[in-house]
Amino acid sequence: MKTMKWEKLCLLVIMIALLSSTLVSGAFADDDTRVVIYSGAEEYRNEYFMKRLQEEFPEYSITIEYMPTGNLAAKLAAEGTDTDMDIFYDLDFSYAGLVEQYLADVSSYDQSVYVEDCKVACGKYLAATRNGGAIIINSKVLEEKGLEEPETFQDLLKPEYKNLISMPNPKSSGTGYMFVKMLVNAWGEDEAFDYFDGLAENVLQFTSSGSGPVNALVQGEVGIGLGMTAQAVTAVNDGADLKIVFFEEGSPYSLYGYAMPEGKQERKAVREVFDFFYSTLVAEDKALFYPEQVFIEQENDVPNYPKDIPYADMSGNTTEEKTRLLDNWEY
Repeated sequence: MKTMKWEKLCLLVIMIALLSSTLVSGAFADDDTRVVIYSGAEEYRNEYFMKRLQEEFPEYSITIEYMPTGNLAAKLAAEGTDTDMDIFYDLDFSYAGLVEQYLADVSSYDQSVYVEDCKVACGKYLAATRNGGAIIINSKVLEEKGLEEPETFQDLLKPEYKNLISMPNPKSSGTGYMFVKMLVNAWGEDEAFDYFDGLAENVLQFTSSGSGPVNALVQGEVGIGLGMTAQAVTAVNDGADLKIVFFEEGSPYSLYGYAMPEGKQERKAVREVFDFFYSTLVAEDKALFYPEQVFIEQENDVPNYPKDIPYADMSGNTTEEKTRLLDNWEY
């Protein structure tokens, strides 16, 4: 009796082992076709990427998860190469510099197609987007409150604009940080931070992502936003009544890139998807949504997109400088 029970137990153990082996094998097989992309791009751009990727790679299981650029960098800094992230897209260059030690070498990709400031010397990520900023105005909201439209950054400190301004938080948003860096370069660090102390009194909310101000403007929650030119243009083309203006200091901008964590490039599916971004999707993203110059041969044909944008001085925009300045940000 004991022998029979022992034999049954052994048989059960063997069956469980075989089943486990099959399940593990299946999991790895599924993993070979799965590609997880974390993107700081807006929902409409991510939806476009998904549509194109599903058309190009129907055999792969591809997911795109939105994550604000600061959070994306924090995730990779915390997880290193032991991450579910196979590719990231639209990560601010200054954040990418903070995590470049965890990134695969992509220096074999030809960077001669890029304008000079979009070439990445370390060869760990590639340029995807030039994200310019603007002062975006919902004239109707201001008119309803009997207020004139601002013409300078100093105008934004007027008490009548209290709770009518939205700005992204520089600690979580590259868009927010580029306004900080622009005014530091234009006015000096002390004057710029004093300015933001005053501006904070009028800001309804420092949003977690760069898209927050335009969303608030479209919904009529605020009348003035420090936001992304491209997103404002998209809202206008969708029917929103917004005005895009540039103050004397010009348009701040950030450069954003894409990359693979080290080790992910060894997987065929990941490598092929990354190649498709390089060969096709980044250019389509410029043609349809973000036309500010990344490639040498690139034209701005997006309806209602400003021409001849007066760019601000963004020199010295290094990873170390960003870390130092954000240590002083209190909001």
